[in-house]
Amino acid sequence: MSASIWRLDRIGRPTYIALTMSIQEQLTNQQDPAAALALIIAEFKADSGTIHQVGDDGDLHLLAASDGIPEHVLEIIRTIPAGRGMAGEAVSSRGPVTSCNIQEDDSEAVRPGAKQTGLEGAIVVPMFDGHSVVGALGIANRTEREFTPQETVLLIDCGRLIAPLARS
Repeated sequence: MSASIWRLDRIGRPTYIALTMSIQEQLTNQQDPAAALALIIAEFKADSGTIHQVGDDGDLHLLAASDGIPEHVLEIIRTIPAGRGMAGEAVSSRGPVTSCNIQEDDSEAVRPGAKQTGLEGAIVVPMFDGHSVVGALGIANRTEREFTPQETVLLIDCGRLIAPLARS
């Protein structure tokens, strides 16, 4: 990835327009969920991520996970009951779920499995195929992080681009 696509705002964050153009070009027609996830993680300067698809049973099933997620955590997140955890809540609410620091977050959205990752700043967004939610896309950092409204919109847009990968 060329550094030339990064235009920074006054405090050094990448602008929405520059990122949108780059990610759209790279994700269009992407067929490999793991490759799409790796690209999104890199573009958002995140450390980890997952893609879950909504199954016929209504639960979320792991489609892709970044390297470095411990096996015992992968076992926990392979299937997420509808409405549970950050991913389940993002799908059921049809909106983003964020935590500046999941290690200190006591909300019901942050489940023990999320805390076992050692990650802190996290966001999960629903993946839309038209008006239907077909999955959840989540990224996280090892440090505290608040995702900007522009980053949230961009991540939702990324979810729309890769939604065909999560159709049941």
